[in-house]
Parts: sequence; structure tokens; C-alpha cells
Amino acid sequence: MTPSRLDQPREVRRTTLPRPHYDPEMFGQLSERIARFLGTARFLVYMTVFVAVWILWNLLAPSALKFDPYPFIFLTLMLSLQASYAAPLILLAQNRQDDRDRVQYEQDRARGERSVADTEYLTREVASLRLALSEVATRDFIRSELQSMLKEMEAAQGNGNGRPRMDDTSRL
Repeated sequence: MTPSRLDQPREVRRTTLPRPHYDPEMFGQLSERIARFLGTARFLVYMTVFVAVWILWNLLAPSALKFDPYPFIFLTLMLSLQASYAAPLILLAQNRQDDRDRVQYEQDRARGERSVADTEYLTREVASLRLALSEVATRDFIRSELQSMLKEMEAAQGNGNGRPRMDDTSRL
């Protein structure tokens, strides 16, 4: 071991104390269950009954059985302890709910973006089909074109060459 020098800082020695191990997910679920219970009417009734029994016991019981005299300091300490644990558990549960809400919001937004993209794609496809259909020759259009061609041919050939006239276009 070298003697310590005053011009150099000492090495930091870390003690290896065992750290408690816990499952954050399990602890989060437990905190959510507790927070849900703390927000119920049942908890308020239980707490009211507990405080009333405490006060009545310490007011009406014989002196030898009273454990918390009138200013009820111990009751105040118990309620403060309960509140000091309840507040962080409620905040932890709210943070977990916020995280779930954020994930749900992101999934909803992505789903909405996909829906908009799909709708725009289908709109473009419908528009292209409409354009393509306007260029398709319909039966009535072909019939009218054939009739006009027939009239042009008859006019060009005249009626005197011995051929029968073809006015009957119902076969088309």
C-alpha cells in the first residue's frame, strides 16, 4: 500500500451493501391496487370507523386502558404516516396510468394516420376509375357510332347499286 499523497485525491471506496431487490412491475400493480382502494367510499367508511373507535376508546375507556390521551398525538402520527405512504403510491399509480394513456394515444394516432392514408389512397383509386370509365365506350355510344357509319356508307354508295338497305340496327 502506498502512502497517501496530499497532492492527489484519495480513491473512493465503495462499500458493497446489499441492495433490496424488487420487481418494479409488481410494485406498480400493488400501488395501483392500493390507490384504487384509497379512492373508494369503503376506505372512507373504514377510516371513519377506525378514527371514531380510536377517539371513543381514548375518551370513554378506563384510565388504565387509554393509550392516547385527549390531544390524540398518536392518532395524528398514525394518520400522517398513512398519508405519507398514500400520496406517493397514488402518484405512482397516476404515472403508470399516464404512461398507459400515452401509449394508447400514440396507437390511436398511428391508427388514425393509417386510416387517413387508406382513405386518400381509396379516393385516388375511385377518381382514377371514374376517369377510366369515362373513356370506356358504352353500348349506346357504339350503337350510335355504328348507325352513323351505316348512314355514311349508304350515302356514299347510293341506293341504286342493287344492294339491300341495312336500316335495321336492332340486331346490333
